[in-house]
Amino acid sequence: MTGRAAAERRALADALTTVGPDAPTLCEGWQAKDLVAHVYVREHRPDATPGVLPLGPLSSYTERVMQSALRVHGFAALVEAIRTAPPWLRVERIDDAVNTVEMFVHTEDVRRANGMSDRTHDASFEAALWRRLSRQARLSFRRVPAAVTLAPVGTDAPGVRVGKGGPDVTVSGPPSELLLLAYNRKEHARVTIAGEGADALRAAKLGA
Repeated sequence: MTGRAAAERRALADALTTVGPDAPTLCEGWQAKDLVAHVYVREHRPDATPGVLPLGPLSSYTERVMQSALRVHGFAALVEAIRTAPPWLRVERIDDAVNTVEMFVHTEDVRRANGMSDRTHDASFEAALWRRLSRQARLSFRRVPAAVTLAPVGTDAPGVRVGKGGPDVTVSGPPSELLLLAYNRKEHARVTIAGEGADALRAAKLGA
């Protein structure tokens, strides 16, 4: 497969292989082995996917399934398992729709936590991320007590204004960096935040 998600899968697998199972990630409390188990369970264990987010009673079951997958298969095998899409996702447009953002964010979770070099993305990739972010921005920034304007850099796409009102804050950066911010990677997203609502944005929990 040659789609965007497929490329990010390979990038994630390569990064995980480079850093090893005990390396840190940007996912709080997770090492690389936990992250790969999360991605594997999300795609290969539908019985455990309702607890993928760390919320509610199902999360403990999902955690047990993740640890079982690591024990049974081992870190290296799980990395190779996520390198390519499972059969139910091997239609490129479906994998791209479901997994481009997931794989991109987790790749950066590994790379940025371990000081790996920055990546660059072409205009079509950035445009795809912006389309996704512009659709979900209202949800991602819903807890911010400010009027948030997202201003994508390097694209002709118009910005998006969301939030509950209050002081204005403008966030500028490439769509890929704005997306990382929207997924609460605030300390690692390379964006510019300006306006009276800047502190409110920095203090709020972003994302789902």
